[in-house]
Amino acid sequence: MRDDHHSSTIVGWREWVSLPGIGVPWIKAKLDTGARSSALHAFDIEESADGERVRFKVRPWQRSVEDAVEVECPVHDRRMVRSSSGHSEARIVVLVEVGISGRTVLAETTLSNRDQMGFRMLIGREALRQGFLVNPRKSFLAGRAPKPIRRRNRDRA
Repeated sequence: MRDDHHSSTIVGWREWVSLPGIGVPWIKAKLDTGARSSALHAFDIEESADGERVRFKVRPWQRSVEDAVEVECPVHDRRMVRSSSGHSEARIVVLVEVGISGRTVLAETTLSNRDQMGFRMLIGREALRQGFLVNPRKSFLAGRAPKPIRRRNRDRA
């Protein structure tokens, strides 16, 4: 007999999520169990003189410069991160609230330029470990952003 009861929320390999703590209501993210930490597309990154805070901008939409959000928050950590191409770089880590499927979790998130990547955000296994199971065959199990938002993202999702 199968037991289909579990305490985890099942999500797809890509989902529309929110970043409520930094004022981003919708951003399409790839949920990546192969990545330890999460990553967010950030630009104009400036650290404070004492290195305790960071200011940066986030563009939530692919192929669009509209709706950039300016963020200032404490630096949580700094670490070397190896990209999928094998290149290592030092990145600033901040704590970001991520809303997925009606739940909000705190994610250690590195700031990097993801202009050439397919998703503005990657959610890694440390965040997913907080009660999510990823079904790699499915997308958008948590629902989709409203159609005007999806159009703004200039994608057919």
